[in-house]
Amino acid sequence: MQRAVVLAIVGVAVLGLGLSAADRVEHRSGRRVAQSAEQASPPPTSRRATADAPRSSPAAPKMATSGPRKPTSTTSPSPDAPRPGVTRADEAALVGQYCATCHSEKGKAGGLSLAGFDARKAAEQPEIVEKMARKLRAGMMPPAGAKRPDEATLAALASALEAHMDEIAAGNPNPGWRPFQRLNRAEYARAIKELLGLDIDVTAYLPADTISQGFDNVADAQTFSPTLMEGYLRAAGRVAALAIGDPDATASEATYRLSKMTSQTAHTEGAPLGTRGGLSVVHTFPADGEYVFRMDLFAEPLGLLFGSTAADEQLEVSINGERAALFTINPRMSEETTGLALKTPPVHVKAGPQRVSAAFIQRFEGTVNDLIAPIDHTLADTEIGIAYGITTLPHLRGLSIVGPHHVTGVSDTVSRRKIFTCRPTEAAEEAPCAQRIIEGFATAAFRRPVSERDRSRLMRFYERGRADRNFEYGIGKSLEAILASPQFLFRLEETPSSAVAGRNYRLSDLELASRLSYFLWGVGPDADLLKVANDGRLTTPGVLAAQVKRMLADPRSEALAPRFASQWLRLQDLEKVFPDPILYPYYDQTPCRSRNIDAASLGTAAC
Repeated sequence: MQRAVVLAIVGVAVLGLGLSAADRVEHRSGRRVAQSAEQASPPPTSRRATADAPRSSPAAPKMATSGPRKPTSTTSPSPDAPRPGVTRADEAALVGQYCATCHSEKGKAGGLSLAGFDARKAAEQPEIVEKMARKLRAGMMPPAGAKRPDEATLAALASALEAHMDEIAAGNPNPGWRPFQRLNRAEYARAIKELLGLDIDVTAYLPADTISQGFDNVADAQTFSPTLMEGYLRAAGRVAALAIGDPDATASEATYRLSKMTSQTAHTEGAPLGTRGGLSVVHTFPADGEYVFRMDLFAEPLGLLFGSTAADEQLEVSINGERAALFTINPRMSEETTGLALKTPPVHVKAGPQRVSAAFIQRFEGTVNDLIAPIDHTLADTEIGIAYGITTLPHLRGLSIVGPHHVTGVSDTVSRRKIFTCRPTEAAEEAPCAQRIIEGFATAAFRRPVSERDRSRLMRFYERGRADRNFEYGIGKSLEAILASPQFLFRLEETPSSAVAGRNYRLSDLELASRLSYFLWGVGPDADLLKVANDGRLTTPGVLAAQVKRMLADPRSEALAPRFASQWLRLQDLEKVFPDPILYPYYDQTPCRSRNIDAASLGTAAC
């Protein structure tokens, strides 16, 4: 289904790239896909043209967005141009016979007058012609009970009106205008994943995005503030340190929480088989060293362990599926006497992303057959937590990871392999190697080849870091500068020197590549697309279509349909829904968690 949605809207994406969000208010029908994905909404005169590829102007994909909001050309289609099925005289006669009676100057049904309608003046009233075509296609006009021509005639009239729109759009290309576009939370997280192989929680660094009509990537609504810039700077420093690793890392604590509304009776995805409940997360460890894992359990209202009637329950901590610790839970635990936390002894863990799971050993399968049916999905009724005769089990409340202690170094990680494409063996090789690393990473991050000016500036960051400590520290400082650069955080489009005020101009191939990539993948262009664009071949015959097909076949294209549907249908709000636990004791947030497989692509936090 997702693939079908992608294929259905890719025509709008390719042909409408670059059209302004400011024009979407004039026509909302059929616009949600374009306005949510890339502000690609065509102006009122181009609905049919952008939906029907063969009719569109071949130059449409490269129209810039910094031109005026209204069409700069007043060229009208030829009055003698052929019409599909009906002539211009027929159009006027049909409108006068079947429409103008109600839509007269006196009656003005729906506030619309069609008296003296002239199709040759469609360019002067595109909203009216567009509205007429929609009503005819929907079978709403002429209304039921009124005199109507046969369906073939109505279809021919609608086609003729749509042909007017196509001609006007082709003769008056209007790319609209777009202010600056910055990376939102979801795009930032996906960019870090693509560049460095790191899954980060962007909510810890960046403030919430501005939402416009349910979507978080509408350029007109995006804001910029000192708080946001501070968040970008803080994120750049932390991400660079996690990617390279920090041999001087000091102990800190990261906590992952579970909601009361989450089921802990079934297996948790990512945890080892043979376990139930708990949680499983991918945590990025900053360095090789010893870490302590603390598990907090839920309590009933008096502070006793919830599920204390269950004997011999065990809780396992595993790293990448291998057991690191096993606890037998004491049913007599309480907040007042023993506390409800379990701590592992120090466990040595290597740097980089590692899957950590804390889950209970599954002791039985099948339906519980108690005299009083237990509420096995939630902790809504905590009063039953110590009641005999009802099967209740201990539940994990949260997992905390504390460390590192006794750092031993930094192991090879996915991020380090992506960064260190070369390794100097002597001092003379350090600067050329650093330049190669910086140039490659900056090209991918900036979504274009790096200029000499950019290269020299970034090398200065490396040189300062190298002087302070060592080669890796210098590389880390240059990466931090790249991630904090406007060239990365903003999707900038330059006005060519040949541009004339008040006239449209074409986007460069590199700018078009960036728009296309963010529409289909939600992330910047890959090396193949950048190479084609840098060679100036992206808009040559067949190349653009071939790139779209290649990108749709890539797994990254799955980010489009789920993200659009999530924001369009407001599925991200599911995590904020907490129905009355007494009235709905079996409400379970697990489906929300399973829906949110790629929280970064949907722009939401995990439920």
